[in-house]
Amino acid sequence: MTDPQPIPSVSQDSPGVVAALQMQAAGKVSAEGLAATLRARIEAREHEVGAFAYLDAGSAQRRAAALDEQARGTGVRGALHGIWVGIKDIIDTADMPTTYGSAIFAGHRPERDAACVTRLRTAGAVLPGKTVTTEFAYFAPGKTRNPRRLSATPGGSSSGSAAAVADGMVPLALATQTAGSIIRPAAYCGVVGFKPSHGTLDITGVIPFAPSLDTLGLMARSVEDAAYGFGVLRDGAGLRCAVASMPRLGFWRTPMWDAALPETRSLLAAVKARANAAGARVEDVGDIELTADVIAAQVTIMQAEGHRQLAAIRARAENQLSPRLLALLDAGGSVTPLQEATARHAASSARIAVERALSRYDAVIVPAAPGEAPEGLAATGDPIMNRMWTLLGTPCIALPAGHGPRGLPLGVQLVARCGDDERLLSAARWIERAIAAP
Repeated sequence: MTDPQPIPSVSQDSPGVVAALQMQAAGKVSAEGLAATLRARIEAREHEVGAFAYLDAGSAQRRAAALDEQARGTGVRGALHGIWVGIKDIIDTADMPTTYGSAIFAGHRPERDAACVTRLRTAGAVLPGKTVTTEFAYFAPGKTRNPRRLSATPGGSSSGSAAAVADGMVPLALATQTAGSIIRPAAYCGVVGFKPSHGTLDITGVIPFAPSLDTLGLMARSVEDAAYGFGVLRDGAGLRCAVASMPRLGFWRTPMWDAALPETRSLLAAVKARANAAGARVEDVGDIELTADVIAAQVTIMQAEGHRQLAAIRARAENQLSPRLLALLDAGGSVTPLQEATARHAASSARIAVERALSRYDAVIVPAAPGEAPEGLAATGDPIMNRMWTLLGTPCIALPAGHGPRGLPLGVQLVARCGDDERLLSAARWIERAIAAP
């Protein structure tokens, strides 16, 4: 691995979110025209990639045409007029099945849309289907393949969302993270994955796994598109996030550094060098004193909360749950109140120490995943680089930044203090440009 470089989408036939909206405003394309391009892409590639658990591209194209007709009559366009958005299949949709990645819920139709889906529809988004998730957003993989190499995992649990964006089937997709389910698949598939600060986006209507960790986020082709979609989900209006003039950047090896493969260490060093060359002063964060094992704390809390959240489903259909999920539920059932309280205390202490360190920076550069997407489809990769940040609730973003020794994408992760989502996005846009510079 030498210099960092952006990974283009597999298909460049359709524009990203902001570009598509600008083209529509200029009269260069219609929502129906965009829909025809995306539908053709899905029909050409879905049988290989398997990004969707449920798909109705025909209805989506008709929806796009209806939006155009409505806009001609009223002169009003929503913030996401005609933009196709993939919906992770743990998010409720009243007009499409929501199976939560499990045969237990085959054909299940929720009574109402999740809050985030309502907001997307109100903004004029087009929802072609439900993207594949792992079983209840844990580790048992679905059918999705990595569009960069079909024999490699796309990551999880937001596997279908990452693959659909990477392959040019949709410019935007909803995703969630409880351990590493946004950042890791984004890094593996070579797209932007944004996990906002915990609790920033309304998660009503998203099946819970570990509520103190579960976070709604996005997959997109660029930081600009991710920021715009984040604004719609948060406030109903797209966020046009400016590029930071000269961000204050940190570089932290983190307690997980030993898990980083050589190509990831090389990538982060190259990103740091490129940022310095572009004029930023990237400081080494140095040691942050953490008094407990934050990875173990995240695992303990996720196990305990998962055990409680899925208890009723297990009682009803235990024989339809995967061995790996059952093992987690068993482990969660053995967590004592004292152990859970100790884990939460460790999280609180780490949050104070890390937030104090992060307060000096607009963003800190850290690993997004140990390395490239592993070969094979039986597992989704290791979330070790993400667990701590999910535990602490910080905003995180993955940027495609290079290739590994097998030619697959490598990503870099940026993190910031809780609540500093817009500052993180601005810094990420700056770094995105620095990586792309000749």
